[in-house]
Amino acid sequence: MVKLATARESRMYGPGRLSRNRWEYINAGLHVFAAVLLCGGFAAQLSYRGDAKSGLVVLLVSLAILAAVNAHDLVAHMAGIDFRVYLLGLDAQMALVELAVPLVQALGAALEFAGVLLLFIQAERGYGYRLEKHAVNTLIAGPAMWVLGSIHNLCQVYERADGHIQVLQKCVQIPFLMGSLLFLVGGVFNRQEVFGRVRHHGLETAGRSWAWLSLSGSLILLVGSLLNVVKVFKMQQMDGIRLEKLRGGAQERLAREREGRVPLILEENRRRPGGEARAAAPASTPYKDVLVGRS
Repeated sequence: MVKLATARESRMYGPGRLSRNRWEYINAGLHVFAAVLLCGGFAAQLSYRGDAKSGLVVLLVSLAILAAVNAHDLVAHMAGIDFRVYLLGLDAQMALVELAVPLVQALGAALEFAGVLLLFIQAERGYGYRLEKHAVNTLIAGPAMWVLGSIHNLCQVYERADGHIQVLQKCVQIPFLMGSLLFLVGGVFNRQEVFGRVRHHGLETAGRSWAWLSLSGSLILLVGSLLNVVKVFKMQQMDGIRLEKLRGGAQERLAREREGRVPLILEENRRRPGGEARAAAPASTPYKDVLVGRS
């Protein structure tokens, strides 16, 4: 349950400056809300009052929000470079972090969503070996994708970004990695309980060790989400100053192409030898005005 934590200037969460800042705050706030829902959902799994089904529904809602947040991150960084995919060949880190991390995290959220949904279906319809097997495996595959994305998130090397922003960035990335690891360990332990000596059926397919470890991971991820809000606030205060630019000549090429958006007809007239002379020539006087002037 992680998201992209970067210090790039090239990001566009919404059209216009005010809308962009507002949508970036909404993105960070939704991630905090999803982390709170995760904590509540796993706490319900540990309850003895029969709230397990409602807890699964809460988990499904939180995972759907996480997938949407990561998809928004992906679109925002593609919009930051005007969807010019060829610029990724000049800045490899942009491709491996700003685009790969949200994609991997959204895929991990989708796999975790599928695992929880299979648990819910099994609780409604009754025990099924195939459902149980797929549910347990997807509960491992989803966090595995989160761990992979967290490692990608940490592999960022900046040359121009402010040191204070980089410290905040690491404060966000490390809790995300720790929380993802706890989710993965919980999924592995749950598989051992289900297919080991102890057999579970129905809602008991989600073992208590999985719920405890996932709850601990959710709390750590909630801390990282709150720190991410602080990081977003600091980045917006800088307004592009002391943030990381595109490298490998991609920033200069993007700036040239943005400045060169001139209609082709005007551009051709400028390039012709007599274009400026024709543009500077006075407008022709109508025949009626000439006659009036002579009289």
